[in-house]
Amino acid sequence: MQPIPRRIFLFGLLFLGLAWIFISRPTPGSVTNGLIPAPATGFLAPDFELETLDGQVVKLSDLRGRVVLVNFWASWCPPCKAEMPAIQLVYDDYRARGFVVLAVNATNQDSREKAQAFLAENHLSFPVPLDVLGETTLRYKVSSFPTSFLIAPDGIIREVVVGGPMAEAALRARVEKLLEELP
Repeated sequence: MQPIPRRIFLFGLLFLGLAWIFISRPTPGSVTNGLIPAPATGFLAPDFELETLDGQVVKLSDLRGRVVLVNFWASWCPPCKAEMPAIQLVYDDYRARGFVVLAVNATNQDSREKAQAFLAENHLSFPVPLDVLGETTLRYKVSSFPTSFLIAPDGIIREVVVGGPMAEAALRARVEKLLEELP
């Protein structure tokens, strides 16, 4: 081959390859449809199975079809303590409509006894799963307490709230919006 036609051939081949890559690429979200578990808004909430303070086993994926607030907390955390009464009020008002609170205690950084005392002292009645080994806290990439994940009925995380305390009115608005998605 002569030098000029060979270059044209190679550039043509390169152009066809790039065109093929561009045409055949997947559109964003079309491959997994958000169904890869990841602790971020728009992704499927990573599943976990933990024992609660009262000895029950709770598995997040069993709660599909309901609106779930997963709140990571510790009894020594002032903002955690401050937001718990608001979470209890919202839980009381909406649990009959399909709202679930899982207040995951970071027991590896706290203690079962302190968590139980805090709940009794504040008359809190929602389920409190214990993350004794810290694996769930790590899986959710929690870097500060409190951190809350609002999960829609389809299991997709709709909002992540880092820090606190969450205001009751803001929590109500978020929960009401997600409850509208229930059949």
